Amino acid sequence: MGGGMAGAGQGQNIAAPGGAKPAPRRAEAAPAMPQGGPAAAPRSTELALGPAQAVRSLPQTAPQTAPQTLPAPRPPGPPRPLQPAAAAPAAAPGSARMQGRHRGALASFVLLVLLPLAALAWYLWGVAEDQYASVTSFSVRREDQASPMQLLGGFAGLSSGSSSDTDILYEFIRSQDMVARIDARLNLRGMYGRPGPDPVFTLPADATVEDLRDHWQRMVRISYDQGDGIIEVTALAFTPEGAQQLAGAILEESTAMINELSAAARADATRHAQEELDRAMVRLQAARAALTAFRSTHQIVDPEADLQSRMGVIDRLNTQLAEALVELDMLLQDTGAGDPRVRLRRDKIAVIEARIAAERSKFSSGSGAEAYATVVGEFERLTVEREFAEQAYLSALAAHDAARAEAQRQSRYLAAHVRPTLAQTAEYPQRLRITALAGLFLLLGWSVLTLIAWSVRDRR
Repeated sequence: MGGGMAGAGQGQNIAAPGGAKPAPRRAEAAPAMPQGGPAAAPRSTELALGPAQAVRSLPQTAPQTAPQTLPAPRPPGPPRPLQPAAAAPAAAPGSARMQGRHRGALASFVLLVLLPLAALAWYLWGVAEDQYASVTSFSVRREDQASPMQLLGGFAGLSSGSSSDTDILYEFIRSQDMVARIDARLNLRGMYGRPGPDPVFTLPADATVEDLRDHWQRMVRISYDQGDGIIEVTALAFTPEGAQQLAGAILEESTAMINELSAAARADATRHAQEELDRAMVRLQAARAALTAFRSTHQIVDPEADLQSRMGVIDRLNTQLAEALVELDMLLQDTGAGDPRVRLRRDKIAVIEARIAAERSKFSSGSGAEAYATVVGEFERLTVEREFAEQAYLSALAAHDAARAEAQRQSRYLAAHVRPTLAQTAEYPQRLRITALAGLFLLLGWSVLTLIAWSVRDRR
């Protein structure tokens, strides 16, 4: 049986079906395949997968009953690198184990950034009280009313803002005086007292005036546009009604302050004119008092009228003297010098001349009294001084009236562009914004400190 199978096997090697030429008994060596060809594939597969897997992966091209023929030895090729099948994975380039400073940096980041930020977020969302805002906006306006002459000339004053008054009002709203006035009206300590455990946005019960002023500057935010002269006030409170009342009180106190400034400006504008008017009035009163005392002393109401009457007496005496002389001349033509009528006329003429001399002597000197010319001169001096005082008083009075009219034309008033609003939503504190800014600054501070610490360590 074994011989038959061997004969059959040889018969298959000698004769092939179809009358083909019988194959040689010994197989010739196959030509060597290139290095990258199919012949290299089984070996590489064997090296990579192992002998058992390589055997299973070989293609079954010959029947299992066919005899195994050994191929001729191949010439040695170039050596190929061998890859171990079970080699450990290599480490990634540039990787290193976490060092001590890395762990310190991570710990400092948690301690200096994450924990404070978490504490801030817990406070803002869990402890901080909601705040409502009321907004009001106003500006100081000055109205310059033009005089009739300016209207005729085309120079009419328009309403404009006053930057100096607005600056004063801005500082007044932030001042302690404003805080005291509002506190007297609304009781700020009760309004900003602690409704809950919030220690930052609330005011303690034993707060001083300075604490109240500092808390006021945090809760009342003022925006001042110097270009347009507009002040915008945002008042914060724990209730919408409280915020609106606070903004309204600020607006009313600001209006009162501007009215005080306007009154002070009018007083300053008319103060000099009032002083001049007062001095002129005192001078006029003194002049009139001196003239009254003069009249009482000399018992003369009007020396000019008295002088005219005295001059009239002298004129009449001169007229009578001329008539007597004419009568004497006519009588002498008709009679002699011994005539009694001539002697009578001469006696009359002598009396008239004596009277004229006596009347004229009163103008130069007086017996036991002041000379009449001196009295008249004193009266004229007092009269001139009184008239000058009257003219000065009239001028000062006109200047005072003009200054008052000018001050009234330049009036100041507070124009409210936005009345105090009533909030419906608590917009403060701005939790997201505060948290984001705090996180940014904490991160920047931690980065700076870490870089400084590493640079100091590397220099050692």
